[in-house]
This record gives sequence, structure tokens and C-alpha cells, in this order.
Amino acid sequence: MIKRMKMDGWCWIKDTSSGQVNVGDVCASNTSRTVTIPAGENQINQIALNPNGTVLYAAAGNSVRVWDLRRFASTGKLTGHLGPVMCLTVDQSGNSQDLVITGSKDHYIKLFDVTEGSLGSISPTHNFEPPHYDGIESLVIQGDIFFSGSRDNGIKKWDLDRKDLLQQVPNAHRDWVCALGVVPGSPALLSGCRGGVLKLWHTDTLGTLGELKGHESPINSISANSSHLFTASEEGDIQLFVFVSLDMRENNFT
Repeated sequence: MIKRMKMDGWCWIKDTSSGQVNVGDVCASNTSRTVTIPAGENQINQIALNPNGTVLYAAAGNSVRVWDLRRFASTGKLTGHLGPVMCLTVDQSGNSQDLVITGSKDHYIKLFDVTEGSLGSISPTHNFEPPHYDGIESLVIQGDIFFSGSRDNGIKKWDLDRKDLLQQVPNAHRDWVCALGVVPGSPALLSGCRGGVLKLWHTDTLGTLGELKGHESPINSISANSSHLFTASEEGDIQLFVFVSLDMRENNFT
């Protein structure tokens, strides 16, 4: 169901499905629209904006719904996975195409090149090989590389341009790798697992630089700036950590 309201100059959007809507001025006074939830799309696992902020991608079921935010209309789907899409991340190519990377319970990571104005069903342009041994739970991009975290407890590092697997840590955690994050301006990768453990890695070597018990439940999301790290967990807490050092030679967070 999708509901929209205009309140005090803000357009508030509640999106609990990924169904089609009619084109119109969604910020008009007293506007409210409801649509039927398409079969298999009753749970949205992750959303992401493109770099321009004009398109929203919503992972639901085995596909990703594409929303044109200038019209607030669904224009198509990214299809091709055989299991629920659990995570996605979006970058942009030199020719202004959106590069959408998706991870699924089917163990595969797929790349979609989405041209502005594309309509209908969009198939992947690349399947990353080899797949993980279990479902993909997290993805994060850093420049021309990206990382994937899986229910197989492993982390993989991929070259986005060559589409190659560069490195992997098969047992990065003792449980599912549920969240990944990067530190801006630093070769630092952060990972969080279902057991609540947070780890810091050097992105060049994938060598571990430190770990701590951050939560008592799964870490669902990680976000960082140059000095602080934020983690969100299933227990309902957000934790703040301060980086002590970023020389990448010692334990760098407390």
C-alpha cells in the first residue's frame, strides 16, 4: 500500500509495497492513493536512491521495483533472481547510467545497467561468479570495487570494472554477515554479523584490524563518517563508536 500526504510544505511518502500507481501530482493538497500489493512483493527488504536522487530502487520478492521520483510512478522492474533480493546498492557509470548491484537468497550477485527512462522488465547485464555458498545479506561500493557479505559467513571483494573476484575471506565472521560499511577517505571496511560482532578490515588486503562485540543481536546496518561509526541492531539500539586512529595498523575503533 502506498499513501502520500502533504503536510507543512513536506511531501510525506509511506511505501509498504512496490505496486504501480497512477501518474499525478502526489504533493497536491489532500492527495492520497492506495494500490493493491502485487503477489510476492509484500515485504521490501531494502531501498536505495540513485546518485542523482531521481530514481528509487526497492527490493521486494525476487525483483527490484524502479520508481521515477519526478512522477512518483513505477516504471519497471529489475528481474532475473530466483530468490528474494535481500540487498542492493547503486552507483553511476561514466555515461550516466545507473549501475544497480543486487544480492539475493539465490546466492548470486547481479549487475543491472539502467538507462534513464527505461521501461518494463530489465534483465541483468552480468552475473558475478563464483556465487556465495548461501544468501547475500549485504553490499557496499567503494570506488571501483565493491564488497559482499553472505549467510555463508564470508566476505568477497569484487572489481566493478572487470567484474572479477579479487579476494575473499571465507569465514570472516562466525555467523551471517548482515551489514557492511566503508569509512569515507580511508581504506577501511566494516562488517557486522548476526551475532552482534563488529569487525574492521583493510580494504586493500582484507586483513582484519580489530573487532568488538557491538550488540547482543544482529547488526542490520552500518554507517560511518571520517570520525564516527553508527550501527543499528535488531534489538532496537543504535550504537555510536569513535575512531581512535585511522593509520590502519592497529585496532582503530573503541
